[in-house]
Amino acid sequence: MVRGLESIDRVGVVGAGTMGSGIAQVAATSGYDVTMRDIEREFVERGFDSIDDSLDRLVGKEALSESEADAARERIDGTTDLDDLADCDIVVEAAVEEMEIKRDIFADLDDVTDDDVALATNTSTLSVTTIASATERPGNVVGIHFMNPVPIMEGVEVVVGEKTSEDAVALAHAFSESLDKTTWEADDKPGFVSNRILMPWINEGIRAYDEGVATKEDIDRGMKLGTNVPMGPLELADHIGLDVCLHATETLHEELGDRYKPAYLLKRKVEAGDLGKKTGTGFYEYD
Repeated sequence: MVRGLESIDRVGVVGAGTMGSGIAQVAATSGYDVTMRDIEREFVERGFDSIDDSLDRLVGKEALSESEADAARERIDGTTDLDDLADCDIVVEAAVEEMEIKRDIFADLDDVTDDDVALATNTSTLSVTTIASATERPGNVVGIHFMNPVPIMEGVEVVVGEKTSEDAVALAHAFSESLDKTTWEADDKPGFVSNRILMPWINEGIRAYDEGVATKEDIDRGMKLGTNVPMGPLELADHIGLDVCLHATETLHEELGDRYKPAYLLKRKVEAGDLGKKTGTGFYEYD
């Protein structure tokens, strides 16, 4: 059995990076109290800085009032101690995309939190079933995959593991919708819906550029105008992070075969440390 939405007051978030801080922010702006945890205080403080910057931008766009932004800030606590998540009613893990790290976190969360608390993972490609097997309550483990940037993107992918209960799935949808998100549901297969389709699209855009099909600008312009997407594949890869794209594509390649083989230029860019917007250089230059 898992707690229902009406019983959720405090949300735990494991990870204070781009995704974790974004999840903490949207939960707080939706009225939940939040405990955001990372392994070092420096990372927690960076998460708070990201939240402050994001809230300030939303206030500047008149999407939030100053008082609403201040109230959201007041609702978020930061910690480096996983035990501080003991009183949370749902926990969303947003740590790095490494299976053993996630399994270790879930095993610890299994010990720390009450048995009826849902444990969600924000993984974009890894098996929810494998993550859940690190716990004694796999029925309460579900994928809640937010899109980046979390405060802006409307969609959330709910991923159903082999032993995920119907109650946990229903809670994942209801909780996400309470954050003003729209959900879709996917079985626990590599890449789910979003990255199974998105990553080969990005990968092929990189190949097309590397093979001289068109300039990077024309590849992106062609895809934006031809398919009505807000960003072309190369620009989007820069915004996601080329290292993140490579890791996701490698996972899909391992699971699904050569049709997902990472483009050579993607690997070369990552090896050179040009990871996109976050490093200032990817396929494009950023200030």
